[in-house]
Amino acid sequence: MSAAGETGGAATGTSWPIATILTIVFVVLKLTDVIDWSWWWVLSPLWISALFTVFVLLLIFITIVAITVFKK
Repeated sequence: MSAAGETGGAATGTSWPIATILTIVFVVLKLTDVIDWSWWWVLSPLWISALFTVFVLLLIFITIVAITVFKK
């Protein structure tokens, strides 16, 4: 019996993040001239999710520092 994540891919039901799916859809639409967006907007799901991740990590860091400082 194999582990669920051993083979990977769609056969095991692995889900893709929404930012990845949107980026692929936007790139395909851009390359087929269906949309006439700037590449900044075509790739926006990637940089928006990256900015969100940085924001969450920054909040966690600030919280940890605040807890450490106020414990003293």
